[in-house]
Amino acid sequence: MMNVSSKQGLAAAIALTLMLTVEARATEGGGSNYPMGAENYLMGALPPPGVYPLIYANRYSADDLKDNSGDSLPIDFRLRANVVAPRLVWVTDRTILGGQLFHAALLPLVDLDVSVNGMSDRNQGVGDLDLTAFALAYHHSPSFHSVVGMDVFVPIGEYDTGAMANIGRNYWAVQAAYAASWVNPTGWNADIKLMYDYNFENDDTNYQSGQELHFDYSLGYGISPNWVVGVGGYGYKQTTPDKVNGVKIGNEGQAFAIGPSIKYDNGQGFFISLKYQQEFAVENRPEGDAFWIKTIIPF
Repeated sequence: MMNVSSKQGLAAAIALTLMLTVEARATEGGGSNYPMGAENYLMGALPPPGVYPLIYANRYSADDLKDNSGDSLPIDFRLRANVVAPRLVWVTDRTILGGQLFHAALLPLVDLDVSVNGMSDRNQGVGDLDLTAFALAYHHSPSFHSVVGMDVFVPIGEYDTGAMANIGRNYWAVQAAYAASWVNPTGWNADIKLMYDYNFENDDTNYQSGQELHFDYSLGYGISPNWVVGVGGYGYKQTTPDKVNGVKIGNEGQAFAIGPSIKYDNGQGFFISLKYQQEFAVENRPEGDAFWIKTIIPF
């Protein structure tokens, strides 16, 4: 942990860096409430009524920070994030508007390490809470499934205006989501989750991150009843500029990621998927790669 004087020096260094590169932040701190690319196969297919624990695990690495034109900034930048995020899904037996009502909660456990131009910071702890406040699941056929819902991000993670490695974002956000899955154990499988985020203002900095449009996707082929192999990733585009004290400052970010993806399903409710994704076409954000694990364990 850093002492007070080193934190003040770090804050000054960060402020100087950001003044020199103000067009390369894209949302406050260059990140988002939603972990891009988290979802994989079966993202739009809900199981029968019951309570289901899921676990997401992620390793993200970035050594490059891109500007508004997608060029690398002349900054010695390094970011490493390790996350384990348990999620509890409660699928009810209640039907509303023809859809199966469910709720969920996800709480990430984060280990974050950041350095900029020789100044570094590290933090570990609980991140912001993601609540699926209201969602409906539809089963259109044995192969086609979809979900529509609304998430709320609750800022309970640790945050300090003088730190680089903040595991909380210190502002509320709401996210509308639609997901669809085509499931074929011995054929083509396709999934997409389309999301739109509205971010509220950070009261400690008077900074309001812009609105964000993004999607997770996967495309694979069932090589046997238990195994699917293919590709997956995400797309991201910030649709409105950031604001400071109500004044628009630009900084719209974008990114696209793709990589190999594999899923194992035992046919009795348990599955595990693994995905590696490399980021491309990045603007105003870090550019790196990520490894994801997603699993569900029925009980």
